Amino acid sequence: MIEVSGLTKCYGPVEAVRDISFRVEPGEIVGFLGPNGAGKSTTMRMLTGSIPATRGKAMVAGYDVATQPLEVKRRVGYLPENVPLYPEMVVSRFLSYVAEIKDVPRGARKAEVGRVVERCGLEQMSNRVIQNLSKGFRQRVGLAQALIGNPPVLILDEPTVGLDPKQIVEIRKTIKELAEEHTVLLSTHILPEVAMLCDRVIIINRGRIAAQDTMENLSAAEGPGGERRGTLEDAFMAAVAAEENIEE
Repeated sequence: MIEVSGLTKCYGPVEAVRDISFRVEPGEIVGFLGPNGAGKSTTMRMLTGSIPATRGKAMVAGYDVATQPLEVKRRVGYLPENVPLYPEMVVSRFLSYVAEIKDVPRGARKAEVGRVVERCGLEQMSNRVIQNLSKGFRQRVGLAQALIGNPPVLILDEPTVGLDPKQIVEIRKTIKELAEEHTVLLSTHILPEVAMLCDRVIIINRGRIAAQDTMENLSAAEGPGGERRGTLEDAFMAAVAAEENIEE
């Protein structure tokens, strides 16, 4: 569903993302894990066509991001780290506006808005002004706008950032349920979130992929001294340390 080959993004002399390659299969929840500044959000923006790649290729749902960006956007639901909401709008009107932008047929918009409102637990908030919502409910509105049009691919960038523990649990539960119908690429630096939600993990550091494998294989791998890593945290630290040693 997502195929990336040699993807690179340069800002002047700085390579924010360097020659990364990976695949995400249909129905997977894949965690895109890395420290702050590792290149996660930059990669997400390239995959959604928000910014162009410097070189390399990205395919989403069978379409080339560089040459067929509109076809890609029709098939991707994107929740960026900073959710793009219009605070002065009522929730239902905002979602109807997003449905219009996404070319949902006029006669189907009301039903589509009702579907995502129910899916994201916004029934009691649909007639409220967005700026009056809590952080958790604003995040739910952001997730609802990503689901408009029922895209096969969801790209979620730090979906639980800034939420309280109860809100985090609720959003994680929703994401897990979404994987029944969508392929999910989940960017985060929260290790427990990846362990609870993801089938497979891609670890990125300093713009390069340091490791990628299933949760089970990453945790079972041996460290440099022959010790069993045992946890995702151990695997993450080992992968990051190995990448930094290569850099040095």
